Amino acid sequence: MVKKSLLAVMILIGALGVLIAVLIVRTLSFGAASSNSDVTLPPVPAFDDMTIASRLTEAIQIRTITVTAGDPRPGQEGPWLEFHDFLERSYPEFHARVSKELVADYTLLYTWPGSDPELAPILLMAHQDVVPVNIGTEGDWDAHPFSGEVKDGYVYGRGTLDDKTSLITLLEAAEALMKDGFTPKRTLIFMFGHDEEVSGSGAQAGVARLKSRGISPDMVLDEGFMIVDPFPLTGKPVGMIGIAEKGYLTIRITSEASGGHSSVPPRNSANVQLAKALVALDETQMPADFSKPPLSDMIAATASDMPFMQRMAFANLWLFEGMVESEFAKSGESNAMIRTTTAPTMLAGSIKENVLPQKATALVNFRVHPNDTVDKVLRHVRKVVSEFDGLSADLYEAGGISSEASPVSATDNRAYKILASVSRDASGGAPVAPALVLGATDSRWTTEIADNVYRFAPSVIDIADLSGAHGTNERIRLDNLSRMARGYAQIMKAMASE
Repeated sequence: MVKKSLLAVMILIGALGVLIAVLIVRTLSFGAASSNSDVTLPPVPAFDDMTIASRLTEAIQIRTITVTAGDPRPGQEGPWLEFHDFLERSYPEFHARVSKELVADYTLLYTWPGSDPELAPILLMAHQDVVPVNIGTEGDWDAHPFSGEVKDGYVYGRGTLDDKTSLITLLEAAEALMKDGFTPKRTLIFMFGHDEEVSGSGAQAGVARLKSRGISPDMVLDEGFMIVDPFPLTGKPVGMIGIAEKGYLTIRITSEASGGHSSVPPRNSANVQLAKALVALDETQMPADFSKPPLSDMIAATASDMPFMQRMAFANLWLFEGMVESEFAKSGESNAMIRTTTAPTMLAGSIKENVLPQKATALVNFRVHPNDTVDKVLRHVRKVVSEFDGLSADLYEAGGISSEASPVSATDNRAYKILASVSRDASGGAPVAPALVLGATDSRWTTEIADNVYRFAPSVIDIADLSGAHGTNERIRLDNLSRMARGYAQIMKAMASE
């Protein structure tokens, strides 16, 4: 009996030893094959932060604000016309060399012809419009939100992060390359949408025009990510290149009951049933998946900079996935990286405080992960709400936006390697990781005409400053202006030279 017990203990110890050895070996080798070789970047002109800042300030002062789909309304187009005039004054060489088109009235489409028309062009994107500032919060800013003031090493104002700085530095780069005598082999196309913040109809129309001409870009580059410092998983800078973005879907949940007087309420009124369904949806999230790109590639690319225990958990998800998912789910941002998110946003019910509604509704917004589809999300919602009496769920089309998640772009081609090299150059050598853009960009329309669609700006942004986009104290560090212009110039020259 003693011998058997001793043998069992020895077997258990041996098994634990094997398990520990497997965990350590997998941890030490995890992420080793995730790096991308550098591309030798071409020389580009020098740029001056203050010179760019003066033009960015003027751009911010022009209030191209969109609020709802269809903006700008007739009679409200003045800021867009002023902005177009400002661009022509500020970048005369550029406007002399390109052909300019207006699409959907206010979206700008520029073409800089290449010397070899047989080569597929490059499409570079940004947008002109900005979101409004919440009424009553202007005083919370350290500088007026439409001043473009340079203060304490930052440029302040709506559009500094989203997305006028990208637009201005793209033009700074192109203007400087033209003055420097650069002639691209590939055609460079610039598209600056006028209503990205509300519908993206301008960019959609621009893509339709390119499609009608049979144009299929070799690469599309739009806003989305940057070099984040510090990156939450590592505590160090990481260049993040968006290789996909989430889809967008709103579902209307309707709860029907008899209604009546509030003095004699039933136990399960329409509002109560609706509330139960919303709680159930919140507690029954769409499943997470760590096994597919972009998330799997992002984790592998940053693994070498992770603390050992964290790296071990990611390297051995077969054992630790439940724990890892629980940690990701604690934060709204990290939870959004791993699954389709569920966000109840608008509720409607009774017209009076003492009347029980016969019909109560909730709009629930979903940002669709590339692992899911619109149909899969709808089936999930219908399954959850079917547990409650009188409830139904249908697609809500009145919002005007409904789209699947974008395809996932490749990370093993020249386009991605150039972007990764630019990121490393801009950050002083920080690792680069592919990532999933959580919001919607104008580039979502371009997947109809291009396979290689990326979302990246060559800037270094403190993670604390990211909350300024659409929020208070939107700002960008002054030294990012020359960094972005230099990075965009490197991208243009590297991509368009062959």
